[in-house]
Amino acid sequence: MTIVPDAKDWTWVLQRPCPECGLDTQSFPRNAVAGMIRVNAAAWQDALTQPGDARRRPAPGKWSALEYGCHVRDVLRLYDQRLRLMLTQQGPQYPNWDQDATAVADRYGEQDPAVVAAELADAATTIAARFESLAADQWQRTGSRSDGAHFTVESFARYFIHDPVHHLYDVTGARYAGPAEPGT
Repeated sequence: MTIVPDAKDWTWVLQRPCPECGLDTQSFPRNAVAGMIRVNAAAWQDALTQPGDARRRPAPGKWSALEYGCHVRDVLRLYDQRLRLMLTQQGPQYPNWDQDATAVADRYGEQDPAVVAAELADAATTIAARFESLAADQWQRTGSRSDGAHFTVESFARYFIHDPVHHLYDVTGARYAGPAEPGT
C-alpha cells in the first residue's frame, strides 16, 4: 500500500507539546538540542540494526523503521543545509523539499539498514556540531519556508528536533522522556 503524504503544518509544535510523541519544544534550553540530536541518533542505531526486519511495514500505509530512518537521515542533512543558509545569508527562503517524492525516488524501503544507520549517525554528528558552534547572537538569525513559516535559528532548532524525536516514537512507540546527554 502506498503511504498517504503528510500535508500537515507541524509548526504548532512550537506552541504546545505533541500529544503523540510527548515532546514539548519549549521545555528545554536551546543549547540542549545538540545533545538531543546525539541521543536520538544513538536510538536510531538500535532501531535500524537490531535483529528483525527493519524493512517490514508494521501496517499498510505506515512506513517501516528503515523508511523512517531514511527520512530522518535526510531531514538531518536538509536541516543542516538550511541552518548553514541561515548562518551565511540574511533571511534566506529555503528551497522546497517533497519528502514523499524523495522517499519514492530514493527507494527508502530498499536501502541497506546498516548503511542508513551509519549515514544517519554521520548526519546527526554534523548538525549537532553546527548547533554547538553557534554564538549567542546567531540564535536570532532568521530564515523562512516558501509557505511563509518564519523561523529564528532557535525556533528552527526546536521545530527541527521534533521530527527525529517524533519518528523514533513512530517506530518504537516510546514517548519522549526528556533531554539527556549521551551516556547518561
